[in-house]
This record gives sequence, C-alpha cells and structure tokens, in this order.
Amino acid sequence: MADKRINPSIQLAPSILAADFANLARDVKKVEQAGAEYLHIDVMDGQFVPNITIGPLVVQALRPHSKMIFDVHLMIVEPGKYVADFVQAGADLVTVHAEACSHLHRTVMQIKELGVQAGVSLNPATPLSALEHVLPLLDLVLLMTVNPGFGGQKLIPQVLPKIKKMRKIINQQELSTQIQVDGGISCENAGLVVAAGADILVAGSAIFDAGDIKGAVQKLRQAAMQRQ
Repeated sequence: MADKRINPSIQLAPSILAADFANLARDVKKVEQAGAEYLHIDVMDGQFVPNITIGPLVVQALRPHSKMIFDVHLMIVEPGKYVADFVQAGADLVTVHAEACSHLHRTVMQIKELGVQAGVSLNPATPLSALEHVLPLLDLVLLMTVNPGFGGQKLIPQVLPKIKKMRKIINQQELSTQIQVDGGISCENAGLVVAAGADILVAGSAIFDAGDIKGAVQKLRQAAMQRQ
C-alpha cells in the first residue's frame, strides 16, 4: 500500500535531554535556527523511569525563546495529574505512556480537551494492541527504540518491524496520525527508521554532542531522507 503520510518530509525533534542545561535557551535557539521543527522535552519522575529531569517551570521558561512545536514527552506515573500544568506552561503536544495510564482513553481526551495535540508512547516490549481503542484519537504515536530513562543508548533493531506494522495499520485505517521514533537515532540508522515508516525523529546525543549543532541537524536530515 502506498505511503499516505500527509507530510512526506521528515521532521526532526531534538531532545533537550542531551542539551547543555547551563545554556538551555542558547541550545534551543541553535536547533531552531538549524531548521528543527519540534523541541522534544523529556519529563522523567524517577518512578516510571529511573532518571529525574524537568517540570513545567522549565517549559514555561523556554517558551518565549522558541516558536518550535513544544513536544512534551511525559515519562511519569499518573500523567493525567500534570497534563494541564504542561499545557499551561506552553506545550503544543503532550505524549503519555500507555504503560503509565490506568485509564488511557480518559487521559488522551483530557489532553485534547485542553486544545493541544495528543500522543501515546509505547516502550519497546509493549505491543501495538495497547493502542487499538485510542488510535483514531491520536495525533501522534511515539515508538521507543530504547528502554526509556537515559540518553545515549543504542537503538534496539527489533523495534523496526513494529514501526512498519504501525505504519501499515495507520495507512489501512486512513488516519493522519504521525509516527515519532525516539531512542538511539543517528545518521547511521535514520534511513532505516524512516524506511520503516517514521515521520518524526527524536535525536539527542546525535545533535547536541556533535559540537556543530546546525551541521548535525542538517546531516541527520540528509541521512533520514536516504531511505535504506
């Protein structure tokens, strides 16, 4: 079946998890000037995942410095308690983990009723069937290609068939839901991930650890468009 993505161009979402937190606004401006469409904001609570990162106040502080889509990825337990806080802080898209939601449909509807885009993320071992009854409501599905909690991990190749299957399901249902992929994305594997069906690539270390942020964004986009 033909690829039915609304936007055939690949979009990039640099993850601030790998940015210089002492110069966060500077690094955010750099990735925006380099042409990145999204700013991926990883929120971790030390419970759902081992690490602890940031809260709504950081999102609020960054919002005046960027026009990028603020893509807030909640890797936290009971995310419904905090969705409104992140939307008020400036989130344009809020993604929650299916594994962290006792009532996934309720949480998705909460996000949408706040007037922003809604996404659901799945860990590598979580089956796509977890999305069966909410997929038509989603603006985005985030498929993790690492186990969440830390940056700098290597992509788990066994998730590639999962991306392909998700693309097939979205196309068959004629949905506009985008597929975002997060975890170990680099110039070496970006083409494979896009060929599997990804629309948006999250990358942290590959961009912020490169020294030349603008050059890294451009190289990653070029690599992504060279579908393997």
